[in-house]
Amino acid sequence: MKEPRPYHHGDLRRALIAAATELLEREGAEALSFRAVARTAGVSQSAPYNHFSGKEDLLATVAEAGFRALATSQAETAAHAPAGEARMIALGLDYIGFAADHPQLYRLMFGVGVADWHAYPHVSEAKHASFAPIRAALAGDFPSTRDTAAIEHAAVAAWGLAHGLAMLRIDGSLARRDAPDKPPAEEAALRLFARGLAHALAGPSGEVEKSP
Repeated sequence: MKEPRPYHHGDLRRALIAAATELLEREGAEALSFRAVARTAGVSQSAPYNHFSGKEDLLATVAEAGFRALATSQAETAAHAPAGEARMIALGLDYIGFAADHPQLYRLMFGVGVADWHAYPHVSEAKHASFAPIRAALAGDFPSTRDTAAIEHAAVAAWGLAHGLAMLRIDGSLARRDAPDKPPAEEAALRLFARGLAHALAGPSGEVEKSP
């Protein structure tokens, strides 16, 4: 076991979260324990109890940090991608890439290891913040619409597709079998969705259609 390392005031909580995230990706949420987190962080076994009420509280904090990181990544992608179809595809690929790079964290963010997410409203807030760039991109690409419900429905559909593709990717269901010169399956699916979405929102006349 590592010898406990001294931390400056305010650093220990971040060190414990970083250690928990490291263990999470290596072993999964079910294998996480305060003892293992303390050992990884190089602190006493009682240290986590000074910052978290229990394992679930720690997991919720890690999940919140994951959503905040995803929101930042999505916002940066939205800011740098061209408007329209290209931005929708870029946001989807960024989302899927985040899940693929952090599979255990992503699974935790969407339910693994925590019995009741409603007990952690800060996690729900962070989750919706990660969804905001998709909604804002759609509203920006179709500024003439006054039907906010249509934009909201489109954003939920886009989120659902990205989440589904992300789960397929991290579970190995989308192992690449196509030719090297062809885009991955996720990109093709996102492109098809983006084109259909643009048509559905714009309508045949070019005006945004009302949501039923």
